[in-house]
Amino acid sequence: MKTDIEIAQEAVMEPIDQVAEKLGIEMEDLELYGKYKAKISEEFMASLKGRPDGKLILVTAINPTPAGEGKTTTSVGLGEAFGKLGKKAVIALREPSLGPCFGIKGGAAGGGYAQVVPMEDLNLHFTGDFHAITSANNLCAALLDNHIQQGNELGIDTRQVVWKRCLDMNDRVLRNIVVGLGGKADGVVREDHFVITVATEIMAVLCLAENMADLKQRLSRMVVAYTFDGKPVTAGDIGAVGSMAALLKDAIKPNLIQTLEHTPALVHGGPFANIAHGCNSVRATKTALKLADYVITEAGFGADLGAEKFFDIKCRQASLKPDAVVLVATVRALKYNGGVAKTDLGMENLEALKKGIVNLEKHIENLHKYDVPVVVTLNSFLTDTEAEIAYVKQFCEDRGCEFAISEVWEKGGEGGIALAEKVLETLEKKESHFHVLYEDSLSLPEKIETVAKEIYGADGVVYSPAAKKQLARLAELGFSGLPVCMAKTQYSLSDNPALLGRPEHFEISVREVYVSAGAGFVVVLTGAVMTMPGLPKSPAAFRIDVDEDGRITGLF
Repeated sequence: MKTDIEIAQEAVMEPIDQVAEKLGIEMEDLELYGKYKAKISEEFMASLKGRPDGKLILVTAINPTPAGEGKTTTSVGLGEAFGKLGKKAVIALREPSLGPCFGIKGGAAGGGYAQVVPMEDLNLHFTGDFHAITSANNLCAALLDNHIQQGNELGIDTRQVVWKRCLDMNDRVLRNIVVGLGGKADGVVREDHFVITVATEIMAVLCLAENMADLKQRLSRMVVAYTFDGKPVTAGDIGAVGSMAALLKDAIKPNLIQTLEHTPALVHGGPFANIAHGCNSVRATKTALKLADYVITEAGFGADLGAEKFFDIKCRQASLKPDAVVLVATVRALKYNGGVAKTDLGMENLEALKKGIVNLEKHIENLHKYDVPVVVTLNSFLTDTEAEIAYVKQFCEDRGCEFAISEVWEKGGEGGIALAEKVLETLEKKESHFHVLYEDSLSLPEKIETVAKEIYGADGVVYSPAAKKQLARLAELGFSGLPVCMAKTQYSLSDNPALLGRPEHFEISVREVYVSAGAGFVVVLTGAVMTMPGLPKSPAAFRIDVDEDGRITGLF
């Protein structure tokens, strides 16, 4: 069986200008990054104003397991299937981070015959967007420390610097560091921290900004520190906005690539819905909606994280109204939730399936709370039995969901036709009445508890003493009207990764709360979730190599 990278490397890609032509984009509207990648010009995006929007379809999933679910693979395959049916479709995806690529997860270009290409470029640097974000973030950090060094005119309390440096790599030893060691000219000694680039506020700002003017306004509002008397200091206060925007002037433009079947794909913005809002950029999604009749987008990890944030943060801020949701599961993953060891997932086990399907059930219930029609798809494996598939199908239909098998990994667009037809039927027969889960007027604790109880199924929320003080301070500073961005383990509906299925009688533990004023949300850290991941004992980096001809191996 061929690996994902082998399939991708054997693909015959169309020049990107030919892919663009399908969407009515001329060569002069592209900014080329080689033959097969391009950014869309500001002038072209401005010309789209006034065009009607296509239908917006969100692809999400159950909680991830080692058995795999295939959310991106399904998104890509669904877009290809629309093409097979003669429909004009665009896929709007997130850019992969180098962290999981060299860590444990591998690449994020889809899989099998449902991939976006060039796969190696996408997973390794791509068009440099993440490098620009990293540079802008660290420029802000350098300007902040320089302000303190050069007399600290604003009266910044070095014990209350909240801006962290970043790196797009899993590097646990940088989580907590000390900077400014050495002589007087080397800066002021203080504790500092690193987060991974996709967890930075600048990543969120870039993904949520409507245009350059909005980007600069958001950058100026970012809180970087507090003064000795407790007043917030922003990036605007330290004079960092213009130079950061200059570094981001190209990164703000969506990237155009293609699938293995030449379906256009706009790939722009950051992943990691466990520690960030986990959606591709508003600009990519809105541009796609003007270019096609159907837009397939995704949000990170399970629906308890990615879909919730897509709805309650991205759609709220950008006034997006999704028309349908595709919820991805696998028989293997459901059996894993039912207690079956990874090595035994290939054997039929209806009892374990019935036990583990409660995870899918909870995600269906959650999505219905937003009043958007749901289509459940099983990402097919050869080991799935007729009895197992029939059980899942009946289970979903009993709960008001359409159901379809997806075979896109093996067959590409052809394997997604059944799913595409179900989605089209749903769009035709079921109307979306989308609304957010909670109103802006609720207090921050009320918003946190709404997500914890309604989405996770928790009995309540327990706050650390530090979190209680932080919530009180944010309320005093006028940030109560913002939505919450919950940082939680992706492996469980709870904040304990070991609790699979549908946990009951648990509480969510909130240890820290801080504002991302530029992004327009309040980040809530729960459990033991980290904003700078570490590498596993045997990282994926060990298996990645390049030969004398420049051919990369080991990406997956």
